[in-house]
Parts: sequence; C-alpha cells; structure tokens
Amino acid sequence: MWRYMIGRVLQTVLSMLVVVSIVFVLTRLSGNPVHLLLDVNATERDQEILTRHLGLDRPLPVQYGLYVRNVAVGDFGSSILTRRPVTEHIWERLPATVELGVVAMLLSVLIGVPLGVYSAVRRGGVMDGAARVFAVLGQSMPTFWLGLMLILFFGVALGVLPAGGRGGPQHLILPAFTLGYFTSAAILRLTRSSMLEVLGSDYIKFARLKGLHEQVVLWKHGLKNALLPVVTFAVMLFVQFLGGAVVTETVFAWPGLGRLILESITTRDYPIVQAGVLVLSALYLTGNLCVDMLYTYLNPRIRR
Repeated sequence: MWRYMIGRVLQTVLSMLVVVSIVFVLTRLSGNPVHLLLDVNATERDQEILTRHLGLDRPLPVQYGLYVRNVAVGDFGSSILTRRPVTEHIWERLPATVELGVVAMLLSVLIGVPLGVYSAVRRGGVMDGAARVFAVLGQSMPTFWLGLMLILFFGVALGVLPAGGRGGPQHLILPAFTLGYFTSAAILRLTRSSMLEVLGSDYIKFARLKGLHEQVVLWKHGLKNALLPVVTFAVMLFVQFLGGAVVTETVFAWPGLGRLILESITTRDYPIVQAGVLVLSALYLTGNLCVDMLYTYLNPRIRR
C-alpha cells in the first residue's frame, strides 16, 4: 500500500511539473510580456529595465528555472491592470469558489444518495421511475440554461430569491442547486447501481437467511458497502466543482476564481490567468490524489 501511495504522490508532482511547463511555454509563445506590462508611451530604456527585472534577458533554461522557483513559493507576479500581487486576487476569490463547491456538493449528496437508495430498494416502482427521470433530466440539462430558468422564475417572476451576487445564505441557493443538480443525478445513478449490486450479493442473501431485520440488512450491511464507490466519486466531483464552476459563477455573477479567470482572459490580464490555471490544476491534482488515498484506505483489497 505504501509503495502505491508514494508512487501516486510522485505521479502528482510530475503532473504538476508538466502543467507548469506547459503554462511557461504558452506564456513565451504569446509574445513579449514586457509589451503587455508597459503602456504605449514607454521608452526603450523602460523596456530594458523591466526586461532585466523579469529576467527575460537570461537564457531560456534559466528563465524556466526561475519560473518554477517562483511558482513553488507562490510568487505569480503582479496584475497588469491593478498592479497588485496576483496572489491577493486569487485569495480574494478562492473562498467564494470553495463555499459554492461545498454547498453544491452537500446538496448533491443529500439529494442523490437517499433517492438512489430508495430507488434501488423499490426497484420497478413508481418512485424508482420518478428518480430515474430526475437523473436523466439532471444529466441532460445544460447548466447555463438551468441557471437562467431559475433566475427568471425565482429571481424575476416570483422575486423570492436573489438573482446573483454573493451575500447572505439566500444568495447560495440558486447557484448551488444549479451546480449540484447535474452531480446529484450522477450520484443517484451510481448509488442505485451500486446498491442493486450489493443487494444481489451472496452475503446479503446470507444475512437475510440468518433472520436479520430488513432495516439492518439494508442500512448496516447493504448501504455501508454500496457507499464505497459513491464516496470516492463524490470527492472527485467536489474537486471538479472547484475548477468547473466558471459557467455557474458567470451566470449568477458569483465572485469566484472561475469568474476571475474569465474576466482576466477578456481583459488580457495574463498573470492572473496563468496563476488561476496553476491553482486550479494544483487543486484538481491534489484532489485526485486524496481520492486515491481515500479509496486505498477504504478498500481492503488494495491495502493488502
């Protein structure tokens, strides 16, 4: 088990190094950053001073080494527009993205797991059919369309919920449901299939033959084993929330990291774009590593 974990850690570090290298290459292919940082009235002397300050007068391998070192210590430079350190912009927006991701993930689990279990237990019934329709709609409905419909109905027509922005808990309801509906449908389907597989296993049949109460069979022996793939899948979805909430944050004007990256792309504030991509990549790779570690801990076959 320890050999597997060490290998996964090294693989994650190597993957992050590849991402950093790709961002470095794309940065150099996009043109001279000095021309982006200085205004049109800058003199050649100003360009030379900034070029030396950024280390762009050094050989490319040296520039790459400096870039990796700066990224490793969290130095992403300054914003072109605000002249503030990029890390300040990242830390201002990251909590909003994490907040939205946590609430959306909780909604997904609280909706998907109970419906999936009930659908498996009542297989072939009316509620099973309704749950499956709910899952199909959730996985086929575009996120931006669902968000716009919720804004028009609850925010404009009824006026009971805010249509956008970040404030009190009521501002979280619409964007969290929009982001979590798709994943709740995926969790529902996975929970249902996993529960059906477990309920058809030999040890569940043996537990029933022993005369155990049906609730004990379902909740203690059935759900406990059926949740193993669901837990790992839910953690992976949460990681994807952090990097894939750009559409939801844009529709609801949610001041998160994804929206910051999109705004920086439109304003050509490339240092923030680079830092945002690296931060989201680091979160994604770290999250996948945690999922593998969790699955290794929960699955006794891998531990052996």
